[in-house]
Amino acid sequence: MTSTAFITHRDCHLHDMGSFHPESPARLSAISDQMIAQGLDHYFLFYDAPLATVEQLTRVHPASHLEHLKRISPTLGIVHIDPDTAMNPHSWQAALRSAGAGVMAVDLVMAGEVNNAFCAIRPPGHHAERSTSMGFCFFNNIAVAAMHALTAHGLSRVAIVDFDVHHGNGTEDCFRDNEHVLMVSMFQHPFYPYSGAENPAFNMLNVPLPSGTGGEEFRKLVEESWMPRLHKFKPEMIFISAGFDAHQEDDLGGMKLLEKDYAWVTEQLKQLAGETAQGRIVSMLEGGYVLSALARSVVAHIKVLAGI
Repeated sequence: MTSTAFITHRDCHLHDMGSFHPESPARLSAISDQMIAQGLDHYFLFYDAPLATVEQLTRVHPASHLEHLKRISPTLGIVHIDPDTAMNPHSWQAALRSAGAGVMAVDLVMAGEVNNAFCAIRPPGHHAERSTSMGFCFFNNIAVAAMHALTAHGLSRVAIVDFDVHHGNGTEDCFRDNEHVLMVSMFQHPFYPYSGAENPAFNMLNVPLPSGTGGEEFRKLVEESWMPRLHKFKPEMIFISAGFDAHQEDDLGGMKLLEKDYAWVTEQLKQLAGETAQGRIVSMLEGGYVLSALARSVVAHIKVLAGI
């Protein structure tokens, strides 16, 4: 059995973009409830996420981006950045915790205190570009964590695996042409944010998939496309942008994955990490908006991480 960190923070529950917004605080509650229902609490080491620092954030985002978000952060009510992305008085703090969770996860894994980590955080991050918040995302959490591994811990090769139903345009923007980072992804196409299918950089392996794609096709692309590229790259740490909105019950997308598919891909990545990265994996929550499907999928994912 591995030791797996579960990193979250109550501040992440306080970020609220409106009562009908799918990216809701109930997402984290559903995950917690499912873990309790399955009796999993004692299998994980629980940590409160710290606040990401300016130094950690500006490895990815320009200072002007931080200043803009802090300036527009409301003291009352909700301020919209775009039609889908909004801040309430707690959003700034929640965004700092979400990015800080990934930094803490890297530190714990690199110190050998845990084998791997899952960050149950919101707001998510993979749509946040260097200078632009969008798609429910303010800071690119996975990019901040990956840069921390490269910069603070001196790693030379990290891989980012993104299986969210939406293309991680922000992560691609942050790491395009960076020889130290390999990003592999799949996503429904054509679909928001309508990117990733054309002219990817040399270090990006994007696999656009049509609506209706199920587990068999997903597993085939992982085996035939992702894994050969990842093995060749030999990452020293694997980061997972863990979006669960490609689940067949999630009506924000049109794909047909099931919990068993998320467990399977986690097993493949865990095996790879054991071969090239001393088992080091940091997984961070991205999408997933139908609460029951999200909670079941996250639990399937983290049970594999923890060797349960």
